[in-house]
Amino acid sequence: MQFKIEKKLKNSLGRAGVLKTAHGEIETPAFVPVGTKATVKSLTPEQVKDLGAEVVLGNTYHLYLQPGDELIRKAGGLHKFMNWSKPIITDSGGFQVFSLGAAYGKEISKITKITDSSLLIPERFDDSDAPRLAKIGQDGVSFKSHLDGSIHYITPEKSIQIQHNLGADIIFAFDECTSPTEDSKYQEEALERTHHWAERSLAEHRKLTKESEFSFLESLSTPAGVALPLGSSACETLQKRNPASFVPLLFGIVQGGRDENLRKKSAQFIGSLDFDGYGIGGSFAKEDMSTAVKWVNEILPEEKPRHLLGIGEPEDLFRGVENGVDLFDCVAPTRIARNGALYTKNGKINIMNTKYRNNFSTIEEGCECYTCKNYTKVYLCHLFHGKEMLAATLASIHNLYFIINLVKKIRQSILDDNFFEFKNDFFKNYI
Repeated sequence: MQFKIEKKLKNSLGRAGVLKTAHGEIETPAFVPVGTKATVKSLTPEQVKDLGAEVVLGNTYHLYLQPGDELIRKAGGLHKFMNWSKPIITDSGGFQVFSLGAAYGKEISKITKITDSSLLIPERFDDSDAPRLAKIGQDGVSFKSHLDGSIHYITPEKSIQIQHNLGADIIFAFDECTSPTEDSKYQEEALERTHHWAERSLAEHRKLTKESEFSFLESLSTPAGVALPLGSSACETLQKRNPASFVPLLFGIVQGGRDENLRKKSAQFIGSLDFDGYGIGGSFAKEDMSTAVKWVNEILPEEKPRHLLGIGEPEDLFRGVENGVDLFDCVAPTRIARNGALYTKNGKINIMNTKYRNNFSTIEEGCECYTCKNYTKVYLCHLFHGKEMLAATLASIHNLYFIINLVKKIRQSILDDNFFEFKNDFFKNYI
C-alpha cells in the first residue's frame, strides 16, 4: 500500500492525496459509490466509470448470503465477477450487527438527528421482546438470514475469510456498530468487543496473507522446486495468471459513539495496530459529526488513509474533508434517486412534484452528466409517475455524478489553496 499526501489544508486536518491499490490509484478525497450486491443499483459498470468513480464498495454480509463468497472466489473475485477493473472495497458486515440487531424493525439510524447531547436517551432502549435478526456474543454475531431464515455465525475470522474470498482491494476489520441510543455502559462494552475483534481480524488477515505468500512461492517455483526471486515483475506475472491472488489492504475501524473519551480511546488503540488504514464508524449525531471525526483524526497516524463509513450528504463531505477524511461511501445518492430526489447546487428537488410536469429545463444547467445533457425534468417526471425502470437509472446517474464530482472539486480546491472559499460559495445557494 502506498498513500502519498500531495497537499495539506492549512489550519485544519484536511489533505489531498493518492492511494495506490492493486487495481489502480484513488485520488483522495474520493466518494465511493455503494454496490451492495456487486452492482451499483440500476447502473452498469461502464456507466459508473463514466461518472468519474475510481472505486466502488460491496457489502460482505449480502454477498456472503447471495451468491456466496466461495462462488465469487471461483469466478475469479469480485472484479471479474462484476466486470469492474478499478479498486473495490468491502465492508466487514459490522453494520449489519446494528441494522439487523438493535435497529431491526425500528426507526433508528446510526446517525441521530439530536441537536443537543443532553437529549440523548440516557438508558439503553429496552428491546428484549423486540424482533431482531442478529444477536451479539463476545466471540461473534449470529445472524438470521433475511432471505430464507437460515442461521449464520460470523466471527472476526469468518468476516476476514469471506472478504479474502471476495478479493477486494481494501477490506475492513469486523466491528460492532452500536445504536446512538445505547447508554455509555453498553457503548464501552461494545468498544472493548470491537477492539478485541480488531486484533483477531488482523491476526486472521496475517494468517491468510502468509498462506497466500506460500502459494505464491509455489506457483513461481522452478521444476526443481527452487523458488524464483520475489520481484515486482514476478508479482505482475502472477496477478495476470490469477487476478484474485493479490493481498488486500486491511483497515481497522474506530468506534465509540458520541463519547469523546471513548472515541479517543478507540483511535489510540486502533491506531496502534498495524492496519493499512482506518475506518471511522458511525453512531453519533449529525450535528457533532465534525467534532467526533476531528477527535479521531487528530490521533490516528497521519500517513495512513481514513474512510468515513456510510456518510455522503454534501454538508457532511465538506465537514469530513476539513477534518482529515480521505474516503466516503454512502447509499444515499442512489437510494434517494430511486425515490425521485435529485441533488442540485440549490439543494434537493423532488422530480415527482406537479410543477415539473411541464418543465422543459434540465435538472441542472451546466451539469455535464449524461442525464442533464440529454433529458428534461418533464421527461424524468413522466418516467417516475409511469413507474418506468429508466427513471432510477437517469436519476442515479445525475446524483452520483453530482456527489462524485463535488468531492473531486473539493480535492482540487485543496490543491488550489481555496477550499474555504469554495465551501462558502457552495453553501451560499445550497439549502
